[in-house]
Amino acid sequence: MRIRLTPRETSFYDMFAASANNLVTGSKLLLELLGADVAARSEIADRMRAAEHAGDEITHSIFHQLNSSFITPFDREDIYSLASSLDDIMDFMEEAVDLVVLYEIDALPKGVEQQIEVLSRAAELTAAAMPNLRSMANLTEYWIEVNRLENQADQIHRKLLAHLFSGQYEAIEVLKLKQIVDVLEEAADAFEHVANTVETIAVKES
Repeated sequence: MRIRLTPRETSFYDMFAASANNLVTGSKLLLELLGADVAARSEIADRMRAAEHAGDEITHSIFHQLNSSFITPFDREDIYSLASSLDDIMDFMEEAVDLVVLYEIDALPKGVEQQIEVLSRAAELTAAAMPNLRSMANLTEYWIEVNRLENQADQIHRKLLAHLFSGQYEAIEVLKLKQIVDVLEEAADAFEHVANTVETIAVKES
């Protein structure tokens, strides 16, 4: 364990925790979208947009703190990467909801609910892990599980693509639905990037 002789700016930990908790809010809105009728989706999209804006504000605060702090709790490039990746997840979730509304999708294909369930679980794990950055303890199981979830998401995504290209859908509908399931897959990839960044930080700090 390296010994630090200088104080560190600790507000980063609180902001990372707030950003991750906001992802839980986003994942709950995705779950809510699954059970909503077409008329209710616009209101869900509005709430998701508000959550995305809140996430942006947290990310901007992290960057501002990064630029104004002489001492940081860990490497600056890792702080930037972690903040950016958390923000990316929220962007992808908001985009997925927005596309469902804009494309006026009547029914999402079977399998999308599995994608969203994976994202919801990853969001919960990420939110639970962020406070542990203070001590760098109990993080190994987090990044292992998120990587497992991302592998699961890959399998779900491939099955969804096979279903979309099975001939059951009109070509224009395939394009619309594929864009939605691809964005949800990008969100799963971004969760893995967050977990990999946390692993990198933990290894450097050990």
